[in-house]
Amino acid sequence: MAPHNTQLYIDGKFVPSSSGETFEVRNPYSGEVVGLAASATSADCKAAIEAASRAFKTWQYVPAEERIAILAKATQLLATDKYRDKILQGNQEETASVAYWAMVDWFGALTIMKEETNVAEHVKKSVQPSAIPGGEVTVQRRPMGVIFGIAPWNGPFALAIRAVAIAIACGNTAVLKGSEATPKTQGIVAELFHEAGLPAGVLNVLSFSRENAPALTAEVIAHPAVRHINFTGSDRVGKIIAVEAGKHLKPCVLELGGKSPAVVLNDANVEEAARCIVSSSMSHSGQVCIASSRVIVQSQVADKLLAVIKGIVSSLKAGDVVHDSSVQMGPLFTEASAENALAMVKDAQANGAELVIGDVTRKGAVIQPHVLKNVKPGTWLWDREVFGPVLSFAVVETVDEAVELANSTDYSLSASLWTDNTSLAPEIASKIYSGYVNINGPTLHSEPIACLVGLGGSSGYGTFDVEHFTNRRVIVTHPYGRQLPLVQ
Repeated sequence: MAPHNTQLYIDGKFVPSSSGETFEVRNPYSGEVVGLAASATSADCKAAIEAASRAFKTWQYVPAEERIAILAKATQLLATDKYRDKILQGNQEETASVAYWAMVDWFGALTIMKEETNVAEHVKKSVQPSAIPGGEVTVQRRPMGVIFGIAPWNGPFALAIRAVAIAIACGNTAVLKGSEATPKTQGIVAELFHEAGLPAGVLNVLSFSRENAPALTAEVIAHPAVRHINFTGSDRVGKIIAVEAGKHLKPCVLELGGKSPAVVLNDANVEEAARCIVSSSMSHSGQVCIASSRVIVQSQVADKLLAVIKGIVSSLKAGDVVHDSSVQMGPLFTEASAENALAMVKDAQANGAELVIGDVTRKGAVIQPHVLKNVKPGTWLWDREVFGPVLSFAVVETVDEAVELANSTDYSLSASLWTDNTSLAPEIASKIYSGYVNINGPTLHSEPIACLVGLGGSSGYGTFDVEHFTNRRVIVTHPYGRQLPLVQ
């Protein structure tokens, strides 16, 4: 198959880089060049921001029903075989994902679009009497302006949709920067909204080469017309984004990493817990921010749970998802990612952890599933996001110890709690410091009506909702003749 070519999308047109430069996109399993993407320049970034700024002057006043109609059209198009197949192909070419994960990416985006289609109705105003007799107070939710969204590679289409759909629904305009690894898949966002009839300039999509990304990202954030930034990705890059935004006092929504604990109590359904833990830890080879990576289990069921998990994980194989039907898991993002995951495993072993499953080797970017027990806080594997198919076990005696261990992390995105004591479960869940706690369910789950939220630290902060993508504005209407100090 010939490499695909991905262009920039600026002011309603698909265009090459103003310099004519491109960068290669490679399949992480084969290393094959699967695409060439336009490498945006500083001039291209300015053109995209200026187009978004011009479009905002009219888009912010477009009635809610018209915005809803465009979003609904985009949702209808996304549901077609045409767009589903585009997204599946893009995922498999650019990330070497298994087919089911590519389907998750497509279906997740479809769910987001359905939710955001209704968002425009919630950008409303309220009117109430003023504290001044005879006065009136109007509280509005108004769009902010140009939103800069930065989306990662691991759920490329859905997370790119999330970065811009809420902004557009609220009456903002958007500039989207995708990952240099997935420009084709994320470029489909531009195709979708273009076909749906979104006015020129409301959405602009850029791709940066890896070498140029840091400087150009900082330049976009600094532009006076950019009013808000959202970023999904690692806490390392999130800190850089926050610093750049902080230089200009611009608000951010940051969804970053996770070390999601699965807390399993003595009265839990061990078989069901094991199924969900393996699914959440090994899906997409563990390259998900809400993957279960730490199992904290009470001692009475620890051996049984580990045995069941070992049996399930032993049946899983990573490798060539395209040509080998026995493979359920693809490669990691890069060979460096695989090497990093193995280094974390080795560090844990050096600090007393015992390898239950795994060979601590890699073949290119492919590593097989690994399970370790007796992993301790303070080790790299316990403290840092691994972003690979590695599951850690720790055994405790009491519920209080389990909660304390679950909270011994700088991450706060998702968690699960396993117990048949449904009357006590909510109380225990409320003690786990996490934006999401799933009782008797996988960490790899969030509700469309209550999006993921980090509680600060390495999981980030803010949510993709109306409150974070609009400004609250207050208009006070005063009566004539009110008493004032110093004047008659």
